[in-house]
Amino acid sequence: MNGRQRQQGMGLWSMLFVFGVIGFVALVTIKCTPIYLAHLEIQTAVNDVAADSSYANASPFEIRRALQRRFDIDDVKQLKTKDIKIQRDDNTRVISYDYEVRVALFANLSLVIQFKDAVRVQTS
Repeated sequence: MNGRQRQQGMGLWSMLFVFGVIGFVALVTIKCTPIYLAHLEIQTAVNDVAADSSYANASPFEIRRALQRRFDIDDVKQLKTKDIKIQRDDNTRVISYDYEVRVALFANLSLVIQFKDAVRVQTS
């Protein structure tokens, strides 16, 4: 017992805890990445339609049709064009959306992510 030094390093339970935290973070990242990539496609489609000044005086039907074309190309399934609100504000149109996505993590634990944005259609 005279030559025994103090033990250094992590024990078994500490390593299991660290690996558990790393695994949980990896699981959440793997589940959330496709949701955020799909939202990026939605945001890009809405911004591209809003940047086109030809839609400044277009009807809501025409704007939704243009968005639906973009959603079909990008294979967007999280948001329907009927859920997009198109309103007139100070002689311009405002395209807004508000939706949430639920993804099951494990057992009865789910993750809810909410997206909300409003974009003004540019005039000439």
